[in-house]
Amino acid sequence: MEPKTEAMKPFVEGYRALPGVADEMLDADGNVRPVWQNFVSTINRMNPEELHERFARADRYLRDAGVFYRAYGTDAGGGDRAWPFSHIPVLISESEWQGLAKGLVQRAELLEQVVADIYSENRLVQQGFLPPQLVASNSEFLRPLVGVKPADGHYLHFCAFEIGRGPDGNWWVLADRTQAPSGAGFALENRVATARAFSDIYAETHVHRLASFFGAFRDALQAHKHSTEDRIAVLSPGPANETYFEHAYIARYLGIMLLEGEDLTVVNGQVMVRTVAGLKPVSVLWRRLDASFADPLELNQMSHIGTPGVVQALRNGSVSFVNALGSGILETRAFLAFLPSLCRHLLGEELLLPSIATWWCGQKAEREHVARHIEKMVIGPAYSRQTFFDDNRQSVLGASLREPAQRSIARWLETEGGKLVGQEAVTLSTTPAMVDGRMQPRPMSLRVFAARTRDGWQIMPGGFGRIGSGDDVAAIAMQAGGSAADVWIVSDKPVERITLLPAEEEFTRNMPGSLPSRAADNLYWLGRYIERAEGALRILRAWNARFAETADPGQPLLAYVSQYLEALDIKTEKGVPESLIANINSAVYSASNIRDRFSPDGWLALNDLAKSAKRLHERVKPGDDATHAMTILLRKLAGFAGLVHENMYRFTGWRFLTLGRMLERGLHMTRLIGHMTDEKAPDGALDMLLEIGDNVMTHRRRYNVNTAQLTVTDLLALDPLNPRSILYQLNEIKTEVEELPNARTNGQMSPFLRETVRVQASLAVMTPEALDRNFYDKLERELERLSDLMANTYLG
Repeated sequence: MEPKTEAMKPFVEGYRALPGVADEMLDADGNVRPVWQNFVSTINRMNPEELHERFARADRYLRDAGVFYRAYGTDAGGGDRAWPFSHIPVLISESEWQGLAKGLVQRAELLEQVVADIYSENRLVQQGFLPPQLVASNSEFLRPLVGVKPADGHYLHFCAFEIGRGPDGNWWVLADRTQAPSGAGFALENRVATARAFSDIYAETHVHRLASFFGAFRDALQAHKHSTEDRIAVLSPGPANETYFEHAYIARYLGIMLLEGEDLTVVNGQVMVRTVAGLKPVSVLWRRLDASFADPLELNQMSHIGTPGVVQALRNGSVSFVNALGSGILETRAFLAFLPSLCRHLLGEELLLPSIATWWCGQKAEREHVARHIEKMVIGPAYSRQTFFDDNRQSVLGASLREPAQRSIARWLETEGGKLVGQEAVTLSTTPAMVDGRMQPRPMSLRVFAARTRDGWQIMPGGFGRIGSGDDVAAIAMQAGGSAADVWIVSDKPVERITLLPAEEEFTRNMPGSLPSRAADNLYWLGRYIERAEGALRILRAWNARFAETADPGQPLLAYVSQYLEALDIKTEKGVPESLIANINSAVYSASNIRDRFSPDGWLALNDLAKSAKRLHERVKPGDDATHAMTILLRKLAGFAGLVHENMYRFTGWRFLTLGRMLERGLHMTRLIGHMTDEKAPDGALDMLLEIGDNVMTHRRRYNVNTAQLTVTDLLALDPLNPRSILYQLNEIKTEVEELPNARTNGQMSPFLRETVRVQASLAVMTPEALDRNFYDKLERELERLSDLMANTYLG
């Protein structure tokens, strides 16, 4: 190892490895490891202000991209948390990584053979290599899947491994992740954020890229399709899941569908996705939900996120799951105790990358060994799928117990041994992390990913590091306050720069895939909620502007408009009413359900609108303040609408969003005009109506008279060129409906299109004189019926 140079001294000054603990940056003599030297010497030339600005750049990217995870148990129902990013990457040399990758490829192949035996011939149990209890009593052993061979011939396609470095510098596997491994998408976002912070260092350092790994896996998924008409999808538990952001991100990154259980149905043994164009076949599902929840018919009957019949589809061989249902049994902590002998038996070789030392206490000799060495052990549930670092509340650290308690643990092992494992207490290596403005060592484990590709198992050249929040290794888990760092695999020579973009000679224009009905529903209601919020904002701004002049809510016009608002559950006592906040929050919720179809800019703008509305709700009073607040919110809402209008691809999803907006605006104007032009309306109602409709200047230009009921009605109800008029909305609705799937079949209009044309024509032939309150009431009912017809046609 080269000694640390003078240029490196300020960076490492005060940074010391913990006694008896290996460190990723410093060797045993306190010298900077060669792989770190360029990074350390470069970062050392930065002053604290520049370093802070670089970290802020990375944080800003993650915030703007909307990267979050969900923390459970922190408050009622949990909540979204900003991604806990540790800015200093973990650096590992290519030569060391190659050894790790070789060991993980061997391990992935071993796990494949183990799970294949468990669900087929079960020879490992018969021959005594696995205790029957570990399989038969395991909640992850799914009996309905016994004998069901995967359609593609493999049980495992995408795995993750928790690995850690011990005090002797060697790496161990702490846990295997085969159920529905998370984190690959976060690893990508960590890479982008780190590259933003250290763009100059990253550019000159030979860091292996991640795109080739994902590209190879995407090609493998494509190869599993049964036909060109079949679809590939990420199957997510939904937005309530802690890693839902990653599900949406991965689906968008790979260009595949993001589905939930309710999007799917099984017809004649074939998994189908409900789309606005009808049922379409799905043959590959990369599941991100636990296997037992996948089918409430044959697995967990309490599941509300699965699809009845998918197990039968697996029996028919019509669908492939990544990973196969039931593969989560391999995550069981007790299995670590048997992998060395299983490797020798199945592969004829020793494990290249050892597991953390584990003893299943259901066997006498192992139980006695654990009891004799209790001070060096961690005792925990045998069937747990988590590491000690993730569920330390269920585990007991022997070294922390006094002698009487240790004897009590020994009795516990004797009576409950089959349910327990002993694992050697480990001290993880540390890595640099910025803490309170200083570089300090923090315990670290790595999550590394393996994908089955057409050329065999491939290991992601990186992953992400889980960094402890303090010296306690138990605080590595995200839920316990840990953070995540990028992992750089550094070569001593230039590396190939690969992207997922096709080469120019491979250019094709692929049409967007079918739109799932649930996504269409959320787009439609996103449009409605946004337009509903805008309508309320415009009325409230006009009301508060007049209230600021009179300070009398009983004034006839204000009272008359208040009556209209109260019918919509909008109260004027608060400057920014709660119902307005509710509409904006509903729009955010609808957008959160379609994150894979929503641009980061649009998401950022929508969240900014919601935060601003909440902030103004808490401090704005009726009158001038509220008028100004409504203007601010209208500008932010217009910014969001502009982003959507300018950037969203004009395909089926766009049409449902537009239908929602146009229908809601049509309803809003129909109700409002009917109320404000009624014979009971007080003086000033027509002027206020023009102001709410943003048509004061247009009215002056179009009509050389003062405001009158006929001119206002003509402009706001019947003018086909006015984007605020009712007829304009119906013309747009008719145009979009004509482009929807199955709008015409064999030359015949669908019932939805036929009714749309009828309603549009009934208004188009009217004159201002013929429009009265009864007509507006009838038109409102017809517009509501159009919404119901659309839902029955496309969203059922």
